[in-house]
Amino acid sequence: MSLSPPTTVVFVISIFLALLAIIGNFVAIPFVTEHGFWVAVVAYIILACGNIFRGF
Repeated sequence: MSLSPPTTVVFVISIFLALLAIIGNFVAIPFVTEHGFWVAVVAYIILACGNIFRGF
């Protein structure tokens, strides 16, 4: 299996979600505060898919 770098859009989306999860730990964000762990997991999955699949 060869990995490829994620596109800029995928990278920015995953960073945005990861930052939301971190900020949601300190500030009350309606959905993110209750589900911060899962938001971080989704950010990681998006980044992993961007590495595994070419052009994603």
